[in-house]
Amino acid sequence: MGVHNSLLTAVNAESHIHLIIGSNSLAAARCGQSLAAGASPVLLAPATTELHYALQKQMDDGEIKWVKDEFQESHLFTLGREDVDHVVDAVFVTSGSRENGLGSRVSSLCKRHRIPVNVVDAPQLCSFALLSTHTDGPLQIGVTTNGRGCKLASRIRREIAASLPHNLGSACLKLGDVRRRIQEEDRLSQLAQADCGDGDDSVDQPATFNKLVPEADLNMAKQRRMRWLSQICEYWPLKRLAAITDDDVATILKSYEAGSPPEPTDNTALPNGSNSKGRIILAGSGPGHPDLLTRATYRAIQSADLILADKLVPAGVMDLIPRRTPVQIARKFPGNADAAQNELQEMAIAGVREGKTVLRLKQGDPYIYGRGGEEVEYFRNNGLGERVIVLPGVTSALSAPLFANIPSTQRDIADQVLICTGTGKKGKPPTPPEYTPSRTVVFLMALHRIEGLIGELTEYLESDDNPQNGTPNFDLTQGVDPTPRRRVLWPKNTPCAVIERASCPDQRVIRTTLAAVTEAIEQEGSRPPGLLVVGRACEFLNKMESGRTWSVEEGFSGLDIMDGVDLGTA
Repeated sequence: MGVHNSLLTAVNAESHIHLIIGSNSLAAARCGQSLAAGASPVLLAPATTELHYALQKQMDDGEIKWVKDEFQESHLFTLGREDVDHVVDAVFVTSGSRENGLGSRVSSLCKRHRIPVNVVDAPQLCSFALLSTHTDGPLQIGVTTNGRGCKLASRIRREIAASLPHNLGSACLKLGDVRRRIQEEDRLSQLAQADCGDGDDSVDQPATFNKLVPEADLNMAKQRRMRWLSQICEYWPLKRLAAITDDDVATILKSYEAGSPPEPTDNTALPNGSNSKGRIILAGSGPGHPDLLTRATYRAIQSADLILADKLVPAGVMDLIPRRTPVQIARKFPGNADAAQNELQEMAIAGVREGKTVLRLKQGDPYIYGRGGEEVEYFRNNGLGERVIVLPGVTSALSAPLFANIPSTQRDIADQVLICTGTGKKGKPPTPPEYTPSRTVVFLMALHRIEGLIGELTEYLESDDNPQNGTPNFDLTQGVDPTPRRRVLWPKNTPCAVIERASCPDQRVIRTTLAAVTEAIEQEGSRPPGLLVVGRACEFLNKMESGRTWSVEEGFSGLDIMDGVDLGTA
């Protein structure tokens, strides 16, 4: 018998009572989700338990009720609503599911009494699962892999959400209001509602969706505006729907005759700008947002005959590549980086010798840890030095802190910026920079070995005890004192920030200190590509809330002010 997919539903949980068992960060998240759905969470944990700080805040704000006890079967039938005989509406087990068999016990009891139950990290014990959800007003989009990949579901959800235009939730509100007003004015019959096919989100339009409505049929004529509204929802581009105005609403209410819907523009049919003499363009694609491309790089993308892209080039930039243009993405994975690099370089040389314009598209800036210098040297050694053009890109080392509201240099705080790699050649750790109070340090390629990096910054290494590796003392009046000294370690309370997917719609910033950054990344997970910023500048505009060890900020809207601005043709 095959494996069945889940039946996806949307539950109206208003006034429900959810029993959350546990006291960790996941329990806090579950309480937050219940509150957002209009439910009342009841936390079940012993009185001796230390609550997660987010749970404590919810308690202090009076948003949740804490039952200070170990789980008992009676809790399922005494903590619920009076109108359902005090049976709880749903149960979430957030801890102890494996250590002491609590999850299995709770699951068995709940399933026996038809109470929905969710047990963390144990899909076989769950009667329902929570989807990875994007919410925009009344619009909710949920993704599940049915227990086969929660992180993948989150990634897919972010990709879907990033592809949607802004304000689509507001459009749902406006169009929903239009539908309600049409129904009220026309007093549509049940048949009309069924004919319109607008009553069930789980099915597509009915076969009668585009059926002609004859003028002579007065009953059918009442449906015209509803049909027109349905066709607007079906055929207008989403960007057009998201930008719907009050004037558009008035027009929909006054008329029903459908003209040709606006056709989505296709900018892919652009002329080929290559010439008979081949060349290589080495260009940086910026940190993530396609609006941060230089005009020169955009023109190169549109005119290239072949594009050889690094795998971390942002999706928004890749979407700008004309459909006609062949694209090869670097097959870089652990242990294959050098081979993949050589493959792309050989393809570039072959393309140039065929007279093609080859665009070597890299993330960020080609010369900031992008192997740009190595590639130029390689092409020179193969007699193509005069055919190489290097175009700069906005590097995440400088732009990511800006998008995270961190001024890398700030008077009286930071008078210098140091850009470092967290991983040296062939994975070896590089020499750690010593502490300078007025310095902001940006570490690229560091998050995958964050624990090791923090240890190198805050603790002495064996090499520090070798006199040959010591740092000379400097005396500006006497010159250089050749006596080596140990490097200055970074204080563990130094502010820092992890910035991931900078300038992308799913940008995330984790603000914390060197003492807690490893734990923060372990708990919050990884969302590459990312970087680490260290120094007092991290807290200049971002004071940490008292009692918190880290904070998380989601999303990016830093370029919204540019929406609708005509910057001219590239």
